[in-house]
Amino acid sequence: MDKISTSKLAQQLDQNSKELFRTLSEQKLIYRKNDSWHLTAQGKEFGGEMVFNKKYGEFIVWPSNFNPLDLKSNDRTKLINATKIGESLEVSPQRVNRVLAELGWLDRGVKGWIITKVGRNLGGVEYDHDSGGTYVLWPENILSNNTLKKSFNPEEENIKTLENTIEDSSPELSKNIRDKWPTPYRTKDGHRVRSRGEQMIDDYLYECGLVHAYERGVKNIEETVLSDFYIPAKNGGEAVYIEYWGHEDEKYDLRKTEKKEIYKKNNLNLIELDNNHIYSLDDHLPRMLLKFKIRTD
Repeated sequence: MDKISTSKLAQQLDQNSKELFRTLSEQKLIYRKNDSWHLTAQGKEFGGEMVFNKKYGEFIVWPSNFNPLDLKSNDRTKLINATKIGESLEVSPQRVNRVLAELGWLDRGVKGWIITKVGRNLGGVEYDHDSGGTYVLWPENILSNNTLKKSFNPEEENIKTLENTIEDSSPELSKNIRDKWPTPYRTKDGHRVRSRGEQMIDDYLYECGLVHAYERGVKNIEETVLSDFYIPAKNGGEAVYIEYWGHEDEKYDLRKTEKKEIYKKNNLNLIELDNNHIYSLDDHLPRMLLKFKIRTD
């Protein structure tokens, strides 16, 4: 069957080309990235295909008999903006977008906000504003997302995460985690950490001007896990977790293996440090961070 471009399809359907792109995006058949349109898996199921032309570059074509306007209206998900989310959570839309960025669902663009891979998987859709900026809309069910709701009360959530970590640990570790691993080391940014190695890592991140959290509950996963450090997505850099494996014993190695499997299973960015790195962070961390587009200079 012959295939035609989206613009040709719009002409065939007597539709405005820009509106058809918006419709296809709302139906999650295409998405916007790096100023160009790409197919989703669902778009491919409807016969969409990426083709390349020397004159026009890469673009999407569809079966000539494809009519996205015939898709059932109940197949479309109602999308809401940050203002609507903020009204539900009783916070400003500006704070909503900052939290979504901290979760790794959004990233700040040159003008506005752009969707990340995680955000797209949650149903977020990126649009171009008439002013030239970008913005993101979300499915209504985002309001019931536990990760989002907990992010507006992180203190309480971290306490619960710590309690669950204790309950999941061996009896020896469960006895009293704060007595067994106190936080005697104060970092330059005021954090209290449990080891000299963690202090050195925290101070390094602070000196590089990198926003970071210590013992932050890992987000967007079913398991209960506390990360050593977390750097949110910011200024084009990807969100990344840092684990410092500073101990060596059987129980610790078991928990280390479990945590690594959780990070891997959930496709989370992870930097691993051990005692071989700790006294020469300048030789290791910049390269490790750059892998996730985070600069230290």
